[in-house]
Amino acid sequence: MSEFVKRVLSGVIYIVVLWSATSYSQFSFAILFIILGLFCLFEMWMLRKGKSKIVPFIYVLTPFFIVQLFGFTDHNYPLKKFDSSPILILFVLTWVFDSFAYIIGKKFGKNRIMPKISPKKSWEGFLGGMGFTILSVFFLDKFYDSFSMNFLIILALIVPFSATAGDFIESYYKREAGVKDSGSLIPGHGGFLDRLDALMISIPVLYLLINIFK
Repeated sequence: MSEFVKRVLSGVIYIVVLWSATSYSQFSFAILFIILGLFCLFEMWMLRKGKSKIVPFIYVLTPFFIVQLFGFTDHNYPLKKFDSSPILILFVLTWVFDSFAYIIGKKFGKNRIMPKISPKKSWEGFLGGMGFTILSVFFLDKFYDSFSMNFLIILALIVPFSATAGDFIESYYKREAGVKDSGSLIPGHGGFLDRLDALMISIPVLYLLINIFK
């Protein structure tokens, strides 16, 4: 099996499992993110062998603690059904940004953002990814009513920055460890931390925005 086919197949399986478990029930939502958090914590522990672990562990544990808050039933509205749409929306925005930032950056990227930490990240890719992320809110607005259009646009403007920050932080730890990937559990993609790094800052940011603007 070619590396490209392996990457596509494992990527599709990863997305299907992540999306299904997140949206199926409150229980599957909670279990999914506990398991993912443990995998990411283990991978970070491996990256930081012989080095300080306090700050890296906070970087990993904070979003996985906060994401559980999205799954709790509101005490003021105990009959309100479980709603995973805020996290699903964040998934879509993050995946759109990552995908188009990669495609546009690979084709047109010349000006690197932080070449010493992540040499492939370019301003062209960043701006292209941001443009498509903003466009995606018009699609999301038709399928989800969790957020207003204004909130979605604000989120779409912030996600590129939070996703890139999460990626750079993980890239920094990988460079310190002298490795390309955080693990090898997802064929063609690396480890779970490699796939979830863009959400590490975005999840806390989304939670803050919801509590500020809603």
